[in-house]
Amino acid sequence: MTEVALSADEAPPERLHPLMLLSGLGGSLRGVAGGYAGIGYLAATGRLDTALILGALLLAGAIVSLLVYWRRFTFRVGTDELRIDSGLISRTHRSIPFDRVQDVDITQGPLQRLLGLASVTFDTGASGGSKEEGALNGIAVARAHALRDHVRARRGQAPAAVGTDAAEDARPLFAMDLRRVLTAGVFNFSLAIFAGLFGLTQTMGDVIGFEPFERQFWTDLLANAGPLTGFVQDHRFGAAFAGLLLLVLVGLLTGIARTLARDFRFRLDRTGTGLRRRRGLFTLTDVTLPLRRVQAALILTGPVRERFGWRELKLQSLAQDQGGGGDHQVAPLARDEELQPILAELGWQLPQGPLQPVSKAYVWTFCLALLPVLLIALVQAAVLAPLGLLTLALLGLVVAARWLGWRRTAFALGDDQLLVRGGWWQRRTLLLPLQSVQSVDLTENFIGRRFGTAGIRIGVAGGSGFSAHVIPSLPREKASQVRNALLSRFA
Repeated sequence: MTEVALSADEAPPERLHPLMLLSGLGGSLRGVAGGYAGIGYLAATGRLDTALILGALLLAGAIVSLLVYWRRFTFRVGTDELRIDSGLISRTHRSIPFDRVQDVDITQGPLQRLLGLASVTFDTGASGGSKEEGALNGIAVARAHALRDHVRARRGQAPAAVGTDAAEDARPLFAMDLRRVLTAGVFNFSLAIFAGLFGLTQTMGDVIGFEPFERQFWTDLLANAGPLTGFVQDHRFGAAFAGLLLLVLVGLLTGIARTLARDFRFRLDRTGTGLRRRRGLFTLTDVTLPLRRVQAALILTGPVRERFGWRELKLQSLAQDQGGGGDHQVAPLARDEELQPILAELGWQLPQGPLQPVSKAYVWTFCLALLPVLLIALVQAAVLAPLGLLTLALLGLVVAARWLGWRRTAFALGDDQLLVRGGWWQRRTLLLPLQSVQSVDLTENFIGRRFGTAGIRIGVAGGSGFSAHVIPSLPREKASQVRNALLSRFA
């Protein structure tokens, strides 16, 4: 039977699932977060009744706004396009042709999983990289998968086969078990919790009397600690060492918790059009990265991770990831032999053969730029010995890190691929197909000109964290030759 084409205007209107009123309440409450400081202040100053009334008003406002949003939001699924109608006073009627949609991503938050809902975003590759051009926040899971299969069918792509035994039993391109995820968490040491505490003390510290970044806070705390006060004063170095160990432990636990929540059951599969990534403990994400939109690959590691043979692989793409950027993590913690099959799907391979080093001026120009700071440190050393010596020591560490980075910084230009390696603490290896190059600039500064050196800045479309790549500090004549070679290769 011939399928009857149905325009979006002719298709029946659909609403978000009514249970979206529960799953979306958290987002609405976050939108009025500014009122929480007022509630805390009123409660701390003894006006509890007023605080409760204000809290009730904020909750009622969030519920009403969410109800109005749900009531005025409809979508229609036609044969070849999706239409979304939204807005109360100013109505928006947005049409998204399926031939513009690069792929459809499905996300489930913790409450959505409990309620059997999912959020669907349509990656259209629109300028600015906003995935919110098309988003359905709260429809039934079965409807989400059916909608994705419908869009892919209209684009001539195979369905994702979500939930089928064949899809789950197929050997993944890359996967991480619980042990691997926990190992990755150890390497993702994080002190983000202290940044959160600092933000809390800046906004509500005076109100709640919690200011751990102030010396007076700890002085008053110890003064009221009774017998513990004398013990801490008699064992200051031991207490400081214990505090340092606690800091390290908190950083490790924070890194493990964040990595576990994000990368639990990480799985990467090859689909008909790209790489499908699924992961998450509380929030499940199901994202497909079209291969034809991948622009570059970045292999990341560090001194400790590299000693144990671990790497991280990110792909820079025109498609947008869940965070709104174009840098897709496809292997958070992997061996070289595990990266090779992923790169092979792109037609690339891990770097082999000798690399060309950059000029030593990479270090000397940096030292000259720090010369004013060095002079200040010398004056401080003469007047305020401890502070000056500390500044000199820090300068020495910075210069040493620069020198170690220079020893690792090198590049290789092949017939169809550029490789750039650099960094010491954050070690990066860039694999860039020449067909992805958008621009090549020769860069100089007033210090580098005195040494006769220049850098090369290579622009690539897409990405958020590493869309501009640099080969630093080459002899100017060599830099011009490399630039001309790059221009001739991708022209």
